[in-house]
Amino acid sequence: MGVFIDSIKLRFKQKDILIQLIVINIFIFLVLTCVNLITKLFQIDSISLFEYIAVSSDTGMLLSHPWTILTYMFVHEGLWHILFNMLLLFSFGQIFLTYFNAKNLGSLYILGGLAGAALYMIAFNTIPYYIGMNHPFMIGASASVTAIIFAAAFYKPNLEVGLLLFGRIKIVYIAIFILIIDFVLLGDESNPGGHVAHIGGAILGYIFAKQYLKGKDITRWISRIIDSIANLFKKRSPKKMKVKFKAREEDYNYNQRRKSQSEEIDHILDKIKSSGYSSLNKDEKKRLFDASKK
Repeated sequence: MGVFIDSIKLRFKQKDILIQLIVINIFIFLVLTCVNLITKLFQIDSISLFEYIAVSSDTGMLLSHPWTILTYMFVHEGLWHILFNMLLLFSFGQIFLTYFNAKNLGSLYILGGLAGAALYMIAFNTIPYYIGMNHPFMIGASASVTAIIFAAAFYKPNLEVGLLLFGRIKIVYIAIFILIIDFVLLGDESNPGGHVAHIGGAILGYIFAKQYLKGKDITRWISRIIDSIANLFKKRSPKKMKVKFKAREEDYNYNQRRKSQSEEIDHILDKIKSSGYSSLNKDEKKRLFDASKK
């Protein structure tokens, strides 16, 4: 167990995006679990908390809390909810990274979550069955994870993975099975928004794979935004500035020495021209000899 934890720590320090996403999700889950426990024990109304972290199909609430289209994809409620999502993310994330880079994974995670939220918003504002549910909140990384699954599955549809009890099976069949389950459960009242969001993520993952096969990366713009935000928080290292300043100082001193030496040699040559080589002293002869060797 200790070796496993040390391995996770090492991969996190090495900025392994897959491990970072899982750690972030687990950390937020633990924090919210503690908060929910406190609110339950002291009978505090916690509905206001969800207004700030969960996405709602209510356009008015979304406009007043626009950040929720991002925060919702890192929030889970219940041990099985986060355990299932993180296991899928870890398993298919490693397959994804076999063919794509870390930026693709992080960007697709966010883009898949946004696609899931978008389809959720559309469905719950246009389909009568969902409109009658009075805009429930939605949380979870399922749409993001589904996007990663479908991206890997339709980029390498013939890739086989081993499943307990089923043996080896093509990854694309797993993706299609997940889509069928979500479609069948669209009328499920226990998690109405979740299944809609999964389909949104699946569509995005499919589009990503097909476009990538054509040489187009639809996550590139998200990667650029993330890089821009990351650069805002980067600070110049004083050590590097010191080294840079020192290098400039050394360059300046070197140039000054070269200039001084050049002037001395010119003076010696002028002396030879006017009085001959025999007029040079021992030190001047040595400097002229050293200069001739360079």
